[in-house]
Amino acid sequence: MIMIDTLVLVPAFITGMLLGIMFFGGLWWTVQQGLASSIPAIWFLSSLLLRMGLALAGFYWISQGHWERLGVCLVGFLIARSFVTWFVHSANTGCPGRLEGCHAPQSR
Repeated sequence: MIMIDTLVLVPAFITGMLLGIMFFGGLWWTVQQGLASSIPAIWFLSSLLLRMGLALAGFYWISQGHWERLGVCLVGFLIARSFVTWFVHSANTGCPGRLEGCHAPQSR
């Protein structure tokens, strides 16, 4: 019977959290920079390639051919998504109670 060592899964979880914070935090930063830029397509495309490349390389490195490590890393990645969403929402003090962010009022 194969024994899953917890001491191997904890670093996989932490790495997943770090990858998720990097990926989704980088996405938030890219949106902020892209909206203020005169060439947003370059911002979004280069950010996508960099964030995806780093995340995939991190998943590949941490898994080392073991699906258990990959699964735990993915769970950490998804939990980090919730953390970054909460952080961005709480940092957006101008729009309390709105997860979508500040938008101009619609004309009637």
